[in-house]
Amino acid sequence: MRSDAMKKGLQKAPHRSLFKALGLTDQELGRPMIGVVNSFNEIVPGHMHLREISEAVKAGVRINGGTPIEYPSIAVCDGIAMNHDGMKYSLASREIIADSVEVMSMAHPFDGLVLITACDKVVPGMLMAAARLDIPTIIISGGPMLAGSFKGRDVSVSNIFEAIGAVKSGRMSESDMSELEEVVCPGCGSCAGMFTANSMGCLTEALGMALPGNGTLPAVSAARRRLAKLTGMRIMDLVKENLCPSDIMTKKAFINGLALDMALGCSTNTVLHLPAIAYEAGVKINLDQINEISSKTPNLCKLSPNGTHHVQDLDEAGGVSAVLRQLVEHGLADGSALTVTGKTLWKNIENAAISRNEVIRNVDDPYSSTGGIAILYGNIAPGGAVVKKAGVAPEMLKHRGTARIFNSEEDAVAAMMSNQIRKGDVIVIRYEGPKGSPGMREMLTPTATLAGLGLDKEVALITDGRFSGASRGASIGHVTPEAALGGPLAALKEGDIISIDIPACSLNADLSQEELTNRLAKWEMPEPKVKKGYLARYAELVTSAGTGAVLKKKTDSF
Repeated sequence: MRSDAMKKGLQKAPHRSLFKALGLTDQELGRPMIGVVNSFNEIVPGHMHLREISEAVKAGVRINGGTPIEYPSIAVCDGIAMNHDGMKYSLASREIIADSVEVMSMAHPFDGLVLITACDKVVPGMLMAAARLDIPTIIISGGPMLAGSFKGRDVSVSNIFEAIGAVKSGRMSESDMSELEEVVCPGCGSCAGMFTANSMGCLTEALGMALPGNGTLPAVSAARRRLAKLTGMRIMDLVKENLCPSDIMTKKAFINGLALDMALGCSTNTVLHLPAIAYEAGVKINLDQINEISSKTPNLCKLSPNGTHHVQDLDEAGGVSAVLRQLVEHGLADGSALTVTGKTLWKNIENAAISRNEVIRNVDDPYSSTGGIAILYGNIAPGGAVVKKAGVAPEMLKHRGTARIFNSEEDAVAAMMSNQIRKGDVIVIRYEGPKGSPGMREMLTPTATLAGLGLDKEVALITDGRFSGASRGASIGHVTPEAALGGPLAALKEGDIISIDIPACSLNADLSQEELTNRLAKWEMPEPKVKKGYLARYAELVTSAGTGAVLKKKTDSF
């Protein structure tokens, strides 16, 4: 056993004495030791119940003959971090999460790992660590929050963000917003829509790294606790079988993940996270592959914020397994990929069925014949940009408008709230990329404000930052190269005309290459916004959004 390195033999008597200081017996030390990484804390709603999940996992480990040892990971609440300097730390936390799991799991060589996760950057951070460590590992998420109920309709956190603009424009009263504030987030779990946390939770099933149901079983359900117990039991079998992430997170698995992403209409953040996880697994995922998969994978679900259904509805409708079965049966995903069950993906899903066709459509009757995400290219974004086209109103799929230039999110929101944005405008928010921000802030406040003002079907937004999974509208992010590196976004001026054609995957300013070149020749790199601490180090090492915003190693060519 791997854990023998810290507990077996004459020279490990001091080590055993320290384990005994923890209260462990010789019998417990003689069993496989399982690291249980718990991202519990008391500030993130998606994580506040993870002690219960952890206890169920540890019970499962003990049932199947192992000794569980729990240790923590950090987690940031993107909703609470939104629209202030805290959001600079959100994406950057992903690397700390991966590194901390690596540190704890290498310093104390466990035989296997159960990674207990929930919210946005924790799922990919832990999957990155799993790929890097390559020891038997399984994921269990805390599960989605139930939707709230407001005036007879289901609601989630995106609705309260949009309420700000609605109040400002007179479309909602302050008393209604106060009532909505009380009910929109009814309890524990990752926010109820197909936002980043739930997108990534669902993708763990397609990647083969979690048991079926992990993406959709509600946080408050007994079924979630049973799944946690089964996960603890299953890790013991993975250890016996020596089934490792490198056996599971193969090229097939990532193609399956991208196909599910397109079918569900997931958050654009997945375009950052899947390449980053693949990078750790030694698998190459690029933006062109994403467009290729999107071009042939239909969008089967319209979940909040793109529709009225929430993740609990997806669960009732058959869950991720029902969607994956549609994809595999139509040759859009590979059912032969191995999973943590020890079986192929097809064996996991062969008995799944759609029970609510209004939530999960069939491949022959999709919402769209192409996937929920598109990569756009053009003279503004020669390295690519990302849009959740499943969340774009039909009338905004093609748009031509006047550029309104802002060098920060705060400046753009101030202009919106003071009625300076007009129908037809194209808002450009720059210097918010991985290096420029630093940390590539999410732009939920601007997109939600536009929606609340009733402008989401008439105004586009372009940024080298990124968007929350709760964002909707013609919101184009991840513009590469970013402005802080002298990308074309830095050359744009107030009044330039910008043309967006999402079906054609194009994004261009009506400027000649000569004009862009001349403008950039006069451009000066701005002073770094952060000059000390972790973010300053992060800005030095982080790569572009097009490569997943991973931290560059000396051996990397990008």
